[in-house]
Amino acid sequence: MNRIGERIKRKREQLKLQLNDLARLVGVSSSALSQIENAKASPSVATLKSIAENLHTTVGELIGENESWGRDPVTRRDEMRLIDQNESGTKLYLLSGHEINNNMDAYLLRFRKGSDIKDLFTDYNGQVFCRISRGRISFLIDGKQYELEADDNVYFTMKSLESIHSVGKEKGELLWVITPPFFSNEKNRK
Repeated sequence: MNRIGERIKRKREQLKLQLNDLARLVGVSSSALSQIENAKASPSVATLKSIAENLHTTVGELIGENESWGRDPVTRRDEMRLIDQNESGTKLYLLSGHEINNNMDAYLLRFRKGSDIKDLFTDYNGQVFCRISRGRISFLIDGKQYELEADDNVYFTMKSLESIHSVGKEKGELLWVITPPFFSNEKNRK
């Protein structure tokens, strides 16, 4: 709650609005607004919405929903984390820095010859975008087989996916972007 008060105060000062002027616009006492800014009281949802409107911002900005974007946006090759591997030998690496506010996650899947994704995304029902970067990868989606190779792309929902496996003579690799994020808590990570 302390951070919300700081954001409100910072935004109010940027707009050169006095505390009592904002309080009047919002419909609360100056004392109540001061307590909110100093983290001594929590605003109701209605009050927070009114504060946001009068500060020409959003409730999301006041609660800090985009603050994780201020962190380093780069994940270097040596920072990729292996988070899972199935029995067939497919390895799953997390590429996106995992943040609680992410709307999607990005992964790298590395396939051995003939390996698949069995047991890697169990109980996931979101949307997936894949870009093949190496090898040949076979997708079975809604009963139809697709063989893709480097620089091919595919977009599907997990409900429609029946299988994915590496085909051909070389190892396969693909970028896997999903929304909503899947590995959203520590128990799902290895």
